[in-house]
Order: sequence, then structure tokens, then C-alpha cells
Amino acid sequence: MHRTYADQPHWRAIQAFLPPEFRIGPGQEPAEEWWEHEGHSIHLDTYRDPAAPVKVILLHGVGTNGRQMTTILGRPLAERGYETIAADMPAYGLTEVAPGALVTYDDWVRIAADLVDVELARDDRPIVLYGLSAGGMQAYHVAAVNRRVRGVVGMTFLDQRSRQVATETAVTRLAGRLGTPVVVAAGGSPLRRLRVPMRLVSKMHALVNDKAAARACYRDPTSAGNRVTLAFLRSYLRYAPAVEPADFDVCPVLLTQPAADRWTPLHLSRPFLDELGRVPVSTVLLENAGHYPLEQPGLDQLVNAVDTFCAGVTAPPGD
Repeated sequence: MHRTYADQPHWRAIQAFLPPEFRIGPGQEPAEEWWEHEGHSIHLDTYRDPAAPVKVILLHGVGTNGRQMTTILGRPLAERGYETIAADMPAYGLTEVAPGALVTYDDWVRIAADLVDVELARDDRPIVLYGLSAGGMQAYHVAAVNRRVRGVVGMTFLDQRSRQVATETAVTRLAGRLGTPVVVAAGGSPLRRLRVPMRLVSKMHALVNDKAAARACYRDPTSAGNRVTLAFLRSYLRYAPAVEPADFDVCPVLLTQPAADRWTPLHLSRPFLDELGRVPVSTVLLENAGHYPLEQPGLDQLVNAVDTFCAGVTAPPGD
């Protein structure tokens, strides 16, 4: 018997900090599905709609999970007529990890790329990827592997190979400068299975801008309170895309940048976006919004921006 979000109280505590219209009430919950992938039981929050013109696959970061994607974007987009699928990557949310598996970031990219194929095997509707935090770059990495993706939206695009990005997104700048080489080395050593709290290595204290909400997030062991292996951190910090941004020609890219983001401000995504010269690239600033946005008007602006972007994916050429 799989565990469901009906049995997991933390997401409700977190969503209490969202505006009322973004909270999932009784009878509004997504369907919960499980997809078997290489021994993992991948948990999916879904709002299935055969009449929807576009499917949006939602990817969380290292401080959130799929249900948190469902609250801020999955359900709001479903209410606007889109089919949404929010995935819990292995080691996060309610996904059940294969016995003995050593999960890496490479696995996350491969799983999401395979999920695109699984969804396209059901029908041929266009698929747009949305990623929050680390999920933004994951969405790009997936599209670089699976050219069937029709659009990429990221809350931020962080190339962790950049010394500046690695330094500024670590728990402290000193930890970023000195600790990153240590983590990379340890992640390839016999210590690779050692699990460390994400709060100790990343700027998790800047996940949300409300202190009480931050405490609720930290109490969730399936999201911000999670621990990951050194092997995962090594793969995340060293991952090289299948196609570098200068050569990427798969689909348009949209950055939905929270204007009050204290973890990954706009300047950290700019170098990556500036390299994307072969596809349309646009940026929307979300007013008053933190890294994981809880605030208005940023939340409405997020939904409007993704809605407009998805509509453009299905528009005839020249429209």
C-alpha cells in the first residue's frame, strides 16, 4: 500500500501560508498516481483532462516536492484547462526509492525525460516543463536530452558548474568556495552514501520569506527538511547538459523570476539565459514573491505567465 498525501500533514501546514485561493480544499485534491521506473515507484500528482490542449509537467527543487508544485501552479493551471502532472523525484516527496539505489541528479534528469515519453505515448499533446529552483535547470537538462519537449519554464536557471552560482547558492559564501570541492570529492569516495541535511549545504533559509512558513518547511522531511547523499550532491554540482545553451534549439524558454528572491536572484540566471541564442527567451518578474513564492501579486503573475506561454506553444506559426 502506497503512502499518500492524505497521510502527510506537512504540505497542509505549508499551504496555510498561501493565499486562500491557492490552497487545496476538500474535493480539490489531485489524483495520486504511481509510475514504476527502474525499481522506483514515482509519485505523481495529476489533474488529468483529455480535452486540455497542453500538458504541463512540474518539477520541484531540492527544498520542495511535487505537492508544493501542485498548490502554487498545478491546480491553478488545471482550473484554466491544462493537464498537469507534478512528479516527486526519488528521495523527495512520496516517491518510493528502489531498495539499495544510490540516487543521483543524473537519475532525476533521466526519469523526467522518460516521463515525457510516457506521457507522449498516451497521446501526442504538447508538453511544457516547469521547474522551481533546481527544477528550472532540470527542465532545461531534460529538454536537452528529450527533444520532444515543446517549452521550458524555470523559476530560476542555475548552472552549478559556475563558481559564482555554486558560491552564492551555498549555505554561506565560504562554504560555497571551500566546501564545494570537498563535497565533490567525498561524493565519489566510500562516503558517497552519507546523507546530509540540505539546510547545511544550501541556502535553505532563503526558501521562503516568511519566518513561520520557513519553520513549517523545515519540519517537512520530504522537502526542505530532507537529507541527500553526497553522491547526489556531487552529481548535481558536476552535471553537464547533453546540449550546451549556445547550441540549444529545442524549444522556447521562459524565466519566471521572483522579484524578492533572496536565494537565487536574477543575476544568477542571466549568464545561462544570455547563452541561449537559438531559441526565444523571455523573463517575467513576479512582484513581491520569494524563492518558493507565497505572495501576491507574484503568484497570480506566475500562473498568468505560464498560461500565456503554454497558449503560445499551441498557437499557429505567425500568431
